[in-house]
Amino acid sequence: MLIDSHCHLDAGEFDADRASVHARARAAGVMIQVLPAISLANCATVAATCARYPGCMPAWGMHPMYIATHRPQHLAGLREWIERQRPVALGEIGLDLFVPGLDPQQQTFYFVEQLKLACEFDLPVLLHCRRANDPVLKELRRLGVKRGIAHAFSGSRQQADAFIRQGFMLGFGGAFTWSRASRLRLLAQELPLECMVLETDSPDIPPAWLGRDRNEPAELAGICARLAELRGISPAEVAARTTANARALFGLTDDSSGTLPPPDDRWQGG
Repeated sequence: MLIDSHCHLDAGEFDADRASVHARARAAGVMIQVLPAISLANCATVAATCARYPGCMPAWGMHPMYIATHRPQHLAGLREWIERQRPVALGEIGLDLFVPGLDPQQQTFYFVEQLKLACEFDLPVLLHCRRANDPVLKELRRLGVKRGIAHAFSGSRQQADAFIRQGFMLGFGGAFTWSRASRLRLLAQELPLECMVLETDSPDIPPAWLGRDRNEPAELAGICARLAELRGISPAEVAARTTANARALFGLTDDSSGTLPPPDDRWQGG
């Protein structure tokens, strides 16, 4: 069994064949998928997707790349979503210092306020930290946040160790499968397996064998096999250990199906 700790099955790229994508994931052994929201309005779509497709579990959050759509009052709406339907994590949240035009001060405001919610509700966080590992770590330390995943980790070994000391898992997906990603491949090979989880970030970050084609959760099986090859162990061992890591982080029992009740109609507007 595999857990995709970060994918966006709710994304528009899957509108034409979402049921088939989900079925292929299950056939490949990906029995649980964590679907992070990217904005308050997106929470309703994530909730509906999770209610329809077994094994899909929600995370509520406001993504830093969509800073232009966020408003301070949305934080109260996010609180209401957490209180109404407890997610497995708060996310996708964080900082993005790569994309031009995203105001760093506004990003930090929403990031910090969401970290406070994570502390209040005792939830792990799914971190977006592109070109922002050090400032993200600074806020985690300052607020005492000690559970979550550094999603799509691509930092240095020193930054990886800092996240691990903070109590965080590191998310590995398609990026390390590319031969040119030598530094990331070395990290995938050498970091403690007990601190790693697998992810696809579908429909984004396709593994090398897909080229620029759309990624999907079923590719997690191939990602697992490539990680096993790098580490010189069996895919079964990688699957078992990363699944155990994700289960512990998200508080999932062995019989967790991920099936959720349908969202209340009055929440459909986000």
